[in-house]
Amino acid sequence: MAQRLIDDVFDALDEQTVVVPGTLDIVTLSLAASLAAVHTERRAMEAQINTLLEPHPLSPVLTSMPGVGVRTAAVLLVTLGDGTSIPTATHLASYARLAPTTKQSRTSIHGEHASRGGNRQLKRAMFLSALACMNTDPASRTSYDRQRARGKTHTQALLRLARQRISVLFVMLRDGTFYESRAPKDIKLAT
Repeated sequence: MAQRLIDDVFDALDEQTVVVPGTLDIVTLSLAASLAAVHTERRAMEAQINTLLEPHPLSPVLTSMPGVGVRTAAVLLVTLGDGTSIPTATHLASYARLAPTTKQSRTSIHGEHASRGGNRQLKRAMFLSALACMNTDPASRTSYDRQRARGKTHTQALLRLARQRISVLFVMLRDGTFYESRAPKDIKLAT
């Protein structure tokens, strides 16, 4: 991706009709070198995270879930540990900012809204995990499509999918079991 971005920058500069002196030589080459250095550093950091994550006993459990890679598993382990301190899936969803809360005062109750407490990093990890799994896990895709058919926006449907996945994650952590893909109810299996 970094190489493609660098190529796109150079292509855009080649298409310019007005050339500012020094643009190509100084600024562009400096930016391209910085981008390449960041990309190299990112790859090295990911390899280091992978090396640290591999010996952890929950690593294969977490990465068995579609959409959970090395970085997401690392975020989950850092924020949740082994998951034994969380009593229920609802508590985990609340901590992940994926459980809606109801605003209420003494005399009135307002509708549900997104929670402002909890862990933002965990919510982001689960949201990106839900986004990543839609093309690889038919059950997740069916759940997302069902929410869209009910009139939910893309973001709302992804948040609901992330909420469902956090419940699955809780059971996986509690029992130490691998992810088991279930066939969606809308798909008829061949007999």
